[in-house]
Order: sequence, then structure tokens, then C-alpha cells
Amino acid sequence: MLNFALNLEYLEAEFYLRSVRGEGLPENSIDGRGTPGAVSGGRQVPFETRAIRAYAQEIAADELAHVQFLRSALGEAAVARPTIDIDAAFTAAAMAAGLIGEGETFDAYANEENFLLAAYVFEDVGVTAYKGASPLVDNKTFLEAAAGILAAEAYHAGNIRTSLAAKGLEAPSVRISDARDSLDGDEDLDQGVLLDGNLNIVPTDANGIAFSRSPGQVLNIVYLTPEATEGGFFPDGVNGEFNASGSNT
Repeated sequence: MLNFALNLEYLEAEFYLRSVRGEGLPENSIDGRGTPGAVSGGRQVPFETRAIRAYAQEIAADELAHVQFLRSALGEAAVARPTIDIDAAFTAAAMAAGLIGEGETFDAYANEENFLLAAYVFEDVGVTAYKGASPLVDNKTFLEAAAGILAAEAYHAGNIRTSLAAKGLEAPSVRISDARDSLDGDEDLDQGVLLDGNLNIVPTDANGIAFSRSPGQVLNIVYLTPEATEGGFFPDGVNGEFNASGSNT
């Protein structure tokens, strides 16, 4: 299960590191079982707001730390970084959400507004992925560590959602949320930054508890298609045992 999480952390780390530093993971953090895949896309974002730049830098550092921690915990069992697309996949995601039309492109790195929307594609998914995977982790030491990463991801998600609201980007956040919901199955597991006309920073159920997604549901979203073993942000699929998206029926 930790290798499944490592794939997601590779994706997030590459996106944030390239957005703030212009370069991705160091060479000593991408090898492992299998051949490391290439990364397409990613460049420094011309941040205009000091606070958003600082948020992005902090999240990038956290995601790098997550990759390094999981690789250390897994040891020789750690999978290599899979092939990652953080360029055309954002255009496909934006088109699925109705943010752009046919023939248009979405540049996640053009400005801080696009950066926030791109980050929002990942952040809530990470929170639900860790929560959904928790029953699958038998080792109590690993479970505690996964809970810690879940907490960090939830802080990140809340930060991105708050920043979107501050920028007046509630409407596109709802479209992205609806697109994720259309991919992960029949259940309503997603909420935008606007819900029933009210600001919605923390997406929860009626009990105030964050939603869960199975590995298959998570892959539905990052592959941008159900019932597949590759696509979207992972053109060649993720590495490890859990690599097929779930049925969207």
C-alpha cells in the first residue's frame, strides 16, 4: 500500500517542485524497482502574491519529504518514479471539467490562479486516498506514519481551497469537483469550494468526517478514465501492485 502512496507522492512532488524551483526530484530520489520514468511538463510559476509563493514552497518541501520518507520506509521494495505527465494531462483535466473548450490548452504554470486550480486537482484526492487506504495498512508503525502524511495533505488541501476562495475561484473549483465525481463512481465523494451557496473549505460528510476513496477510485481520477491501467497524469500507469483504476458503474 505504501508503494501506491509513493506513486502519488512522486506526482505531487514533481508538480510542486517544478512550480517553485523549475526542477523536479533529485536523481537519488527516483530510482527503485523498475526503470524510472520521465516527467513531461512543469516550470516555475510567476507568482505575484508573496503568500501564495510561500505556500507553494512549503508544500513542495513537504512533498519532497514525503517521497524521501516513503522510499526510506520501503527500502529495496520502493518502486521507481513512474512516467509522469504534468503538461497535457492538465489540459485534459481542464477540458473534462469544462474550464476550457475543444482545441484550447490549460497552462498550469502561466499564473498563480492556474497553479491553484491545478493543485486543487490533486490535493483533495490525496486526502481521500490516504483515508481510504488506512484499513489496508496492517503495520501499526506504517499506519501511524500514513496518518501523519494524511494530516499534512489535509493541511495542504485546506490551504489550496482557502487560496482559491480568496482569489474568487469558487466556480471553477466546483467544476473540477464535479469532474472528479464523474470519474470516481456513483457516490458523491467530492465537494467544491462552494457548496449550496456557502463557502466550503473543509469537504466532509454529515458527521464532519473526510471522505474516503479506494485505490481504484483514486486511479480513475489520476488516469482521467475508469477501468484503465494507464493514462492522464500517469501515461504508462503507476508502479506496484495497485495499478488499475476501478469500474465507474
